Amino acid sequence: MALAARHSMIRKLRAIKRRKRYDDKLRELILHIANSSEGDERFGATKLNKLLFYSDFLAYVYLGKAITKQEYQRLGEGPAPRRLLPVMEKMKNSEEIVIRSHQYCGYTQKRAVALREPDLSMFNAKEIALVDKLIRDFWPYTAREISEKSHHFLGWQHAKPGEGIPYTVALVGCRKPTTKELAHGKKLIPLAKKVLEQGC
Repeated sequence: MALAARHSMIRKLRAIKRRKRYDDKLRELILHIANSSEGDERFGATKLNKLLFYSDFLAYVYLGKAITKQEYQRLGEGPAPRRLLPVMEKMKNSEEIVIRSHQYCGYTQKRAVALREPDLSMFNAKEIALVDKLIRDFWPYTAREISEKSHHFLGWQHAKPGEGIPYTVALVGCRKPTTKELAHGKKLIPLAKKVLEQGC
């Protein structure tokens, strides 16, 4: 029993350490995006959420792993990091960011303003290049436009409110299979039935 309790404690400590590392990367990425978006009058909380989402999920697809490794959840306005609010609260308390509210196109925009430079040593060059490209690509988008675009993501469409969205969903495409792919799939039907019958 003592050995099992010790292993359980080690697992918990590792999970805490891992979460802190992921939160640190999220914090620095928030600072980088906020800093780089200073001149974007459309930049607010929604746009920050979506830039984080696209950065992590496209990094998973193109670079083989997410940048922050945060868990994302389905919210009404699209996918968002589950730990975004607690991390940003800590950042406000430690005076790393300030949230400025002002009216933009009839809505109250809550804009994260970086109070210090981000520590980019946590990221590799490909990660920063991807994030910077996304900031440029989405610069002309309003919060509503970037939010609506994120609604096309299958992971968001099929998740229930508050449910986590696995990164692997980013690998699922929407295109119709080719004739060759359909023929190959039909050939695999007997094998699939056999495996299912055996319970493997």
